[in-house]
Amino acid sequence: MLSLNLAKIRTAEEHFEQVYQPEAIGSGEDAYTVVTPVSLVFDIHKDKDRFHLVGRVKTTLGMPCSRCLEPFTIDVDAAFDLHYQPLVPHQGPSEREVEAGDLDAAFYENDEIDLGQLMGEQFYLSLPMKPLCKDDCKGLCSNCGTNLNKATCDCNTQWEDPRLAALRALKKES
Repeated sequence: MLSLNLAKIRTAEEHFEQVYQPEAIGSGEDAYTVVTPVSLVFDIHKDKDRFHLVGRVKTTLGMPCSRCLEPFTIDVDAAFDLHYQPLVPHQGPSEREVEAGDLDAAFYENDEIDLGQLMGEQFYLSLPMKPLCKDDCKGLCSNCGTNLNKATCDCNTQWEDPRLAALRALKKES
């Protein structure tokens, strides 16, 4: 686990800079793979047991195109501004209103911030909604599966709804 030991932070402001190899990140079952070394740089602002991390993460991710399934890469240069506070166990059945500051806060346990989780979140936030190898990707043929970026096929691309066959027959009779 890649972690930041908060017990070692003694001053109100510190700087963190580290480069991680792709195999250290371990994308596992994610929608992407880490292709190049990951550069993680941030400033730490400490206020008692709360920490404010401001920085950026840079790398290159690999993933399949959502149309043609061919692998391609995307450069990530994500800035982040995160607030961390200690995780406090739930204290009974009381209800309380969620405040605006609660939505911006992340939590840490055992005086450690999981940097692997931090980077993974930034990677997911950087991914496009529909990852495409190029804007004009033609995708795969829905009949034979040919990659239309590399070859053409003779499949009929006209689709007719079989539920409307009776209406077409009536139209031909008239």
